[in-house]
Amino acid sequence: MATDGRDRGSPSSAVLQGDQSAKKPRLDLLSNGSAVKQEVVVHDASGGTFVAEVDGSRVEVTLKMDVSVLHCPLCFSPLRPPVQKCKGGHLACVGCVAQLPGSQCQRCERGGGFDPEPAMDAVVSGARVECPHDGCGRFVPYYEASGHKTACPHAPCSCTELGCTFLAPPSALVAHLAAAHAVPVHRVPYGRPNRIQVAVPDPPRRLLAGDDGGVFLLTVGALGPATVVWVVCVRASACALPRYTVKMWANGPPSTASASASNRKTDTVLADVEAMGTATPGAVALEDLSSYLVVPPCYLVGAAGCKELLLHIRIEKNAS
Repeated sequence: MATDGRDRGSPSSAVLQGDQSAKKPRLDLLSNGSAVKQEVVVHDASGGTFVAEVDGSRVEVTLKMDVSVLHCPLCFSPLRPPVQKCKGGHLACVGCVAQLPGSQCQRCERGGGFDPEPAMDAVVSGARVECPHDGCGRFVPYYEASGHKTACPHAPCSCTELGCTFLAPPSALVAHLAAAHAVPVHRVPYGRPNRIQVAVPDPPRRLLAGDDGGVFLLTVGALGPATVVWVVCVRASACALPRYTVKMWANGPPSTASASASNRKTDTVLADVEAMGTATPGAVALEDLSSYLVVPPCYLVGAAGCKELLLHIRIEKNAS
């Protein structure tokens, strides 16, 4: 079952989930009056019928209806409980009623205010649609469909590579980037340091795959003579949870100030940040970030022209 879940306008029809209260039950009785079987007879859109035996438990069937019935005629947004109805039978959402002069219906001659309409509340609460994103499979109330599509963890994210129009959930994006663009992928268990060797300046991007399905994009760039590193969490923009803290650090060359080589102190640069979530990871620029790791040139190892950064990363998954 599917619908576009638009907040505005009145789509012509959609496939919705009904419940037992919307059917006409047929009850067969024995001669002594005791019930032996209850059936729900439903006519489908093609004119056929099917019969579902029920024993008092909830029964759901597929229905097709004009979804304008589920939209407020004043603001055209989906109705949500508590639905209001005037004395003339006109429906409105509670937000629109609050904006009417004196909360009086302007569409009928009978006038009068609005009262709650529990029967319509049951309809809009029971009308459910399936999330259109692959891998989700959830059925949500029709009036919540648009918000769910935006916040769904299975909402598609953009490819990180310039010019590529591929869209997919984060897990599928990992496979695409590895196969189509040869982006290196590192498995990063949470809660412990992970050492990654990064060639400078290539490749500029790497994927970090967490042990809960979380996906992170690590980007290496330049800030003057220094190397700059940042990490973002790849997910639907409106999906705020879970939160991840990323600690990145690099160790510099040992200090020569100490007399004993065994006691030489190693300098460290460190950044400890909360990973920003984004559905367009390739579009994130340095100025979009609140913090990042800056590594001085002397921290790089190797010969000229083939330098490497020995980077340490620890990702923590926060409880809230």
